[in-house]
Amino acid sequence: MDKLLIKGGQPLKGEVHISGAKNAALPELCAALLSATPLVLHHRPQLNDVRTMETLLSQMGVKITHHNGSVTLDAGTIDWPLAPYELVKTMRASILALGPLLARCGEARVSMPGGCAIGLRPVDQHIKGLQAMGAIIDLEHGYIAARASKLKGTHFTFDVVSVTGTENLLMAATLADGVTVLDNAACEPEIVDLARCLTAMGAKIRGAGTPRIEIEGVTSLHGAEHRIMPDRIESGTFLVAAAATRGEVVLRDADATILDSVLDVLRRAGARIETAKDTITLRSNGVGKAFALVTAPYPGFPTDMQAQMMALATCVSGTSTLIETIFESRMMHVQELKRLGADIDVDGNTARVHGVSKLSGATVMATDLRASACLVIAGLMADGETTIDRIYHLDRGYEKIEEKLSGLGASIRRAKGGTATDAATLS
Repeated sequence: MDKLLIKGGQPLKGEVHISGAKNAALPELCAALLSATPLVLHHRPQLNDVRTMETLLSQMGVKITHHNGSVTLDAGTIDWPLAPYELVKTMRASILALGPLLARCGEARVSMPGGCAIGLRPVDQHIKGLQAMGAIIDLEHGYIAARASKLKGTHFTFDVVSVTGTENLLMAATLADGVTVLDNAACEPEIVDLARCLTAMGAKIRGAGTPRIEIEGVTSLHGAEHRIMPDRIESGTFLVAAAATRGEVVLRDADATILDSVLDVLRRAGARIETAKDTITLRSNGVGKAFALVTAPYPGFPTDMQAQMMALATCVSGTSTLIETIFESRMMHVQELKRLGADIDVDGNTARVHGVSKLSGATVMATDLRASACLVIAGLMADGETTIDRIYHLDRGYEKIEEKLSGLGASIRRAKGGTATDAATLS
């Protein structure tokens, strides 16, 4: 199993290009199921989750080709509307195939999803919404079995805000008879990007990015070309890493307009930030200041950035308070940060991080995707060498992270099967 070996203490400096967003790419790959003609997605991120989704779609009959960072998906024939457990267990986003398959084929069979162990993330909102659209759904032997001769427009209000639930029902509604209204919908930028992709394919959508989305169903969608938005979580992660190492970085191909809450907290922590059309520049002001944050659905502070900000908080001046309101098990990185010398108290969903003068390198274990990024940042800050085990989580959500960090001056390398493959020279 791969490991990362990091020698900390070097400030990150330079430029880095931001990849396409994982959380936009995955539903947009599934959107190809809605059309009998090819969908071309540009700015495709090279991630394990993306490859897993493409493997899943290929098994359904979708023909997939790659060229210069783009992917073409031809779903002219779907001969197996099934998402098997073997693939779904590694990636919760596989549930996003349910709505498009049901809308296009009239049937779908999708395994109950797996993914990071960060708490309960039920799919009941997906099921309730599709049932409101006329689907008959049975839960049998670990699978969601759904069928509908034709989905019908409906007015559905989410009990709780659900990003993937909103995406699934949004895609299904594009081919439903009549108008569908989704209330209490998620407002994340990735949903707006999905709506842009679907609109390019011929869908009629209003209100994406607001709590109320209206979709007028059409008889069919067609192929299109769409550029996947930049990854705001990757952007935030590199900005935090630069602030934590007291460095200076410029993000290229980034979008500051979808990072307001993260940039606000970083500024309160003492970083100097400048933004332009496609760039974000962060300069550290030395030892940062304590800060407070509460995770919340967009446009609030993203839960996917909580762990990275906790790494930054370990060495700022004062006590920072981080409150997690989205997932009940998203502080498993705390114990690993303590192994590096962090001083953290946890009470329920609240972490109080007392800044220390330095962290010390140690061997730690990644527990989920964003916790992995947190530990990478901590390793970059720490004195001595840090070894991070179970980094397969990282490869699900960060494209070539060690290469990008090496380009910013980090001492980091990947160890494969006991043999270290250098991405940068440890010195």
